[in-house]
Amino acid sequence: MKLNINIVDAFTTKQFCGNQAAVVLLESWLSIELMQSIASENNLSETAFVVCNSSGVFEIRWFSPIKEIDFCGHATLASAFVIFSARVVSSEITFWAKAVGNVVVKKEENGLIKMAFPNREPVELIEIPENLKGGLSISPIAYLKNQQAYFAVMENEEQVKLVVPNLERLKLLGPLDVVVTARGKDFDFVSRYFWPANGGIEDPVTGSIHAGLAPYWSKILNKPELVALQASNRSGVLYCKVENTTIFVSGFCVNYLEGAIYI
Repeated sequence: MKLNINIVDAFTTKQFCGNQAAVVLLESWLSIELMQSIASENNLSETAFVVCNSSGVFEIRWFSPIKEIDFCGHATLASAFVIFSARVVSSEITFWAKAVGNVVVKKEENGLIKMAFPNREPVELIEIPENLKGGLSISPIAYLKNQQAYFAVMENEEQVKLVVPNLERLKLLGPLDVVVTARGKDFDFVSRYFWPANGGIEDPVTGSIHAGLAPYWSKILNKPELVALQASNRSGVLYCKVENTTIFVSGFCVNYLEGAIYI
């Protein structure tokens, strides 16, 4: 069996930056075991598998090297980029995933790809898990939580960049991950994302968590449109817009590889 594969740098305009995602377009679903094996072999933050159903909706599933993931923004962005590039669809796609329902994705004239996510605004934590307190080398000024992760709000951008995670302690917080964030200097806000329980040490750029970060910072900064930097070694830029129940997260992509998998 031969499967076409693309590897795309998401949330960037430059190769070797942003977050890599593998995209495999399928005619029908493979077994979970085979999809996981392919994702583990790729060893990227996520591999997305996509099947277009009879209604023209693109069903999508995401796998890290170690498990299936409920919600992944950068691999959705990369999948849309591949579909748009192949001219399968011109400017609008509807993806569907069990955990988030329909995700409408549109391509702007300048190449920016805009995803409509459900609002996942975090709430303030009353009781702070000890492994969260002891899992970061710098103490935050606030702790929050949503369906995906714990949020550690730092005093400034420098602390976000300097914080060192204790991965063994953060791993015990699974299935939730940990995002650290602060107001930015050149961007509205910055973040980093640690996910030892679900995928690896640090995710380079995490589109999905901005469904929580954007509404939080929108209220703090009193503005509905924000530009965010995920300050990993690869770094990535995300354009966010908050509209009630919908969070728009947008970015650019660059193609890195087109090839084939032989099973």
